[in-house]
Amino acid sequence: MSEKIKNMSFEQALAELETIVAKLESGQAPLQESIEIYERGEALKNHCENLLKIAEIKIEKISLAKNGKAVGTEKLDE
Repeated sequence: MSEKIKNMSFEQALAELETIVAKLESGQAPLQESIEIYERGEALKNHCENLLKIAEIKIEKISLAKNGKAVGTEKLDE
């Protein structure tokens, strides 16, 4: 995966992926360009999936006291 993709946020990668999908679906890109953007789209998809996995691991539930104030966190239920 290119360094540029590795440094993209989820939102940036998803936006570019959506653009690639629209271009491929339109059928307007020449064959060689279609192959190149498909490969980039695959790399973007993998990057987005990886970022989602990382986010899932980091998610924690916030424990609330009776007064509604946060008193701690616990790991996400698996």
